[in-house]
Amino acid sequence: MKLQQLRYLQEVARQDLSITAAARSLHTSQPGISKQIIQLEEELGVEIFTRNGKHLSGISAAGQAILDHASRALEAVEGVKSVAQDHRDQKRGSLAIATTHTQCRYVLPPVIERFRAKFPEVSLQLHQGSPMQIAELAANGTADFAIATEALEHFSGLMMMPCYQWNRAVLVPRDHELARQERPSLEQLASFPLVTYTFGFTGRSRLDDAFRARGLEPRVVLTAADADVIKTYVRLGLGVGIVARMAYDPALDQDLVAVDASHLFAPSVTRVGFRRGRVLRGYMYDFIEMFAPHLKRELVQQACAPDDPEALQAVLDELELPVQ
Repeated sequence: MKLQQLRYLQEVARQDLSITAAARSLHTSQPGISKQIIQLEEELGVEIFTRNGKHLSGISAAGQAILDHASRALEAVEGVKSVAQDHRDQKRGSLAIATTHTQCRYVLPPVIERFRAKFPEVSLQLHQGSPMQIAELAANGTADFAIATEALEHFSGLMMMPCYQWNRAVLVPRDHELARQERPSLEQLASFPLVTYTFGFTGRSRLDDAFRARGLEPRVVLTAADADVIKTYVRLGLGVGIVARMAYDPALDQDLVAVDASHLFAPSVTRVGFRRGRVLRGYMYDFIEMFAPHLKRELVQQACAPDDPEALQAVLDELELPVQ
């Protein structure tokens, strides 16, 4: 058995059983992957993938168990490499972050600027997507960290740590009647067409929950994953915008008024997630602390390998989170 064979298994499963896609991802040949998988199945004496003719059609029960062990083995190998790299060169490496447009555009820039100043030889990759895509990228190892408000809880293999809480603002043009309201009601908002986030993005569920609890049916006329797109259509008069408060830039959005909506909606919490058991490089701890200063290295290390998960969760629940 070879580690390369385990990598082939993992990538084929990750690519929805497409050997062609796995070969493209791993920069190797399709026949080479097929041959190595067959050789491994013959060595183990079990069928890992079920087949329909020459095509893979599924993963056998034995194959799923083997894939689970292969994933842990490959993660252990990566951990060994990370430890060696950290001792060899603590300031050189790579860091992949999966997150949403709102985080990339409004929260991460000053953090990235500080991080680059301290670690200029660390290569950064930002992956943008939906919260579900973001969580999956962290769960399958494509990204080191997932930063999101939604969906991380659906992946049990991720350790989630709270970073900050935030709420929403109502955005309207300066001549809109709501621009003169300091505390608009949900009933008032429900009387206007609304432009807000796509379901599953940036705490959208809290917005829907608030209207539902009051028996109101909001008129959402347009949804988008990008706060800048929402602002564009608010400017066109399509409707009243509801966005994360952090997405309002007083310097760039002078033509819009941001009305605080924290009295209308429960606050949301943005979290950073990473695979349980993941060996973090030194600069990764630094990044987390730059993004969320209360997440000190000792606490994150405890999260990586907790002796008492319930005690750790109690500590996390008691953290006083900053507000964005």
